Amino acid sequence: MPIAVIAFDFDPYVRFGDRAIWWQTLALAAVVLAVLVLAALIAGRMPVAVSEASEGGTRDGTSGGDEEPWHLRRDDLLFIVLGIVPGAVLGGRLGYVLLHLDYYAAHPPAIVDPAQGGLQLSLAIVGGALTGAFIARQLEGPVGRWLQVAVVPVLLGIGLGKVSMAVGGAGQGAALNGEWATAYLGPWPWGSIAPAIPAYPSQLIEAALTALVLTAVVIGLAAGRSRSLDGRAFFVGLALWAIARFAVAFTWRDPLVLGPLDADQLISMAILAACLVLIAVSSRKAQLWRA
Repeated sequence: MPIAVIAFDFDPYVRFGDRAIWWQTLALAAVVLAVLVLAALIAGRMPVAVSEASEGGTRDGTSGGDEEPWHLRRDDLLFIVLGIVPGAVLGGRLGYVLLHLDYYAAHPPAIVDPAQGGLQLSLAIVGGALTGAFIARQLEGPVGRWLQVAVVPVLLGIGLGKVSMAVGGAGQGAALNGEWATAYLGPWPWGSIAPAIPAYPSQLIEAALTALVLTAVVIGLAAGRSRSLDGRAFFVGLALWAIARFAVAFTWRDPLVLGPLDADQLISMAILAACLVLIAVSSRKAQLWRA
């Protein structure tokens, strides 16, 4: 058996007497909190159009008389986050069903069984973005600017979420006899099948590539590439991440469904195509508006 260069052998649980909490669960909770705080900070710095002001006050709910609004409302963010959850769950479940289409075609009732299977990340993000945008529209908020708010927190959450998976031994890739291989040892209930077999650290590779995407997006925003605040930065970030996820999927254990590609890679290609269309449409609208 090949020996992994990096071997993890620690208790993945925080223990309090007879009770125990998975380190990965705590890490994910911390990631969610960090993402929400970051989104709130960005929303507080994101300007809104004058036409979106409420009469007799500012958009942040204070009594401002004739004072013009200047940033998005953080209380709206709470409603948008609540709206994101069902879309993320439905999208993630749809993605999981597509990944295991043969099984669910033979067992349709299992599709709606929450105790069976799981969620798929890419379509969970798409579904959450759709329902979050719908709630933002119902609140008469600028959807494009809320998407602009979301891009950095979403990419940060994906990257840190992948790191948290490594803490619990989840997300291991295919077997690898090489210097990048990792293995999880000991009697612990790790999150991957056969964790002791040296394998690609797919979750950490995706975290690293997501960090590169995040860095590119932040540099683009800092350079003023998305001054129109119409949400194009979100579509660009999602498109770049779809490319990164497509590349990482070559290290996964998933079965191939079309040539050298697995089902998740096909989903990534579809998301990339949709983002390119949305970027083109948004750019065209911006050009017509300036004209």
